[in-house]
Formats: sequence, structure tokens, C-alpha cells
Amino acid sequence: MAGKDDKSAKPKKQSTIKQIIQIFKYTHKEDKSLPWLLAGAFLLPVVVFIVLGLVFHWSVLNWIFLMILGVMIGVLLATIMLTRRADRVGYRQLEGKPGAAVSVLRNINKAGFEFPEQPVWIDPRTKDAIWRGTGYNGVYLLGEGDYGRVKKAMDRQEQSIKSVTAGSQIPVYRIMVGTGANQVRLKDVRRAVVKCKAYHPSNHKNKFMATIHPRVRFILTKAELEQLNGRLRTLQTKSGMGIPKGIDPSHPQRVSRRAMRGR
Repeated sequence: MAGKDDKSAKPKKQSTIKQIIQIFKYTHKEDKSLPWLLAGAFLLPVVVFIVLGLVFHWSVLNWIFLMILGVMIGVLLATIMLTRRADRVGYRQLEGKPGAAVSVLRNINKAGFEFPEQPVWIDPRTKDAIWRGTGYNGVYLLGEGDYGRVKKAMDRQEQSIKSVTAGSQIPVYRIMVGTGANQVRLKDVRRAVVKCKAYHPSNHKNKFMATIHPRVRFILTKAELEQLNGRLRTLQTKSGMGIPKGIDPSHPQRVSRRAMRGR
């Protein structure tokens, strides 16, 4: 009996077709041209193969195989189109909401990046926030909110980072997320993080090698990255910048005036 109950308690996985239908319904609410785009993406390779078949007078066997190939390519193109349009709708709905930037980077952690969901700095009044991430290319500061306020806060964060990485060449990259000037749109955040790279002089003793190879890309080893993450976690603990559990940073906490007066 217990075995049957355990099996029945396990959640059933949704089939791929059901997931595609859900994605389509979700995207179609915001993108009314989606059915026409999917139909065009599916029919394009089929029509191309039909035209080629009429021009080159294919045999019956060639018609069968190439029509199957056209349908398969059409399904692939329609799936790619659906995924891109769904991503566009998702970014549009998330843009401007607190924490949207770091939520976009959740899946990037598998590539050696680490972006904790908890911000290292936040203004409860304006909801401006900064997240700190790391990767093999260095340290990343991801900011949301007013450009001027976040820039000043990032200056302080970078000074704190330099205090625990003194003597090293670890670069600190700044990414301001938003729709204003000098800011990165939400849909481009992932690309901006991946593109962040730094170089340092190669310092070749040979003049010829120094001429053809004047600089080297900065990359941390796995051990160095683990050491960096450990130092930053220690910095977070010592500085007390972490947000206590159970407290919503977007809502200022109420303080009892009676308790402050000692009553």
C-alpha cells in the first residue's frame, strides 16, 4: 500500500506537446501575430521543396523523402520562432520589476557563473539594488534602478571588492540594467555578461612576441574562482550587507515608539 501511495504522490511530468501548447497560449495573449508567424515558418521550407521539385522534376521517391525533410525543417523553424517570441514576451513582462535582472541569469550558473539571488545592496525606499556575481572572467556588479544612485553604490561595492582582492588583477565589470542611457535592456543582460572580458599586458621578454602578442585575456582557474567566492562570502558576512531572513527589503520595518521610550 505504501509503495502505491508513494507512486501516486509523485508529480506527473508534462508531455512536450502540452508544454508547447501552454507556451503558445501564454505567448499568444500578448503576441496576436504569433499564429501567422508560426504558419509561415512551417510552410517556408515545404514551399521551397515543392518549387525545387517542380523545377528539377524529382522522382516519386525523391518527393516523399524531401517532403518529409521539409516538414521536419518546418517544425524546427516553427519551434525556434515560438521560443524567441515567448522569450520576447517574457522579457517585456519582467522589465522594470525588482529582481528581474538576476532572475534572467539563473540558468547561466552552469557555465561557471554564480549570481546569488540575494542583493548585496538595496535601497528599501527606491528599490534600487545591486547583485554581485562571479565567473572565470572576474567579478560582476549588476545594478537595477536610477543610474546615478546605483553608480555611487557600485563605487562603494567595488572598493569593498578591491579590499579583499588587493594585489590581484581581478577585473570588476559593471552592468546597469534598465531602459535609459548607458543601461542594458533586460533581454540583453545575459549577452552583456558573457561579453565582459578583460586583458592584461603579455610582458613578453622577446620584442617580436611582444609585438604580435601584446596582451593576454584574463581568466581565473577553478581553484582561483573558488578562493574568490570564499573571500566575497566572508566580505558579505563581515560587512553585514546581507538582508536578514524574513524581512522584505521593499517595505521599511515598523519600530515601536513605546519600546524606544522604555515603556
